[in-house]
Amino acid sequence: MNTEQIKGLAISDNGFIFDPTTGYSYNTNELGFLILKMLKDNHSKEAIIQNILDEYDISEDRLSLDFDHYIMQLTALNLIED
Repeated sequence: MNTEQIKGLAISDNGFIFDPTTGYSYNTNELGFLILKMLKDNHSKEAIIQNILDEYDISEDRLSLDFDHYIMQLTALNLIED
């Protein structure tokens, strides 16, 4: 997964995301913010999932499916290359 495009995003602590290359802006929830932040810091999928499992009451299977879906959304928005 290529996350170089994420490094150029402006991401605020309240989940507001601005892409200066396109001028588009997005909003995300708390978990989306955490995932983006960790991707921006070059964390692996496994590290991100483990961090979330440590902090939230969610099954690993459910989280893995939700993570993959979120990555598909980011890919569709051209924010990452999967």
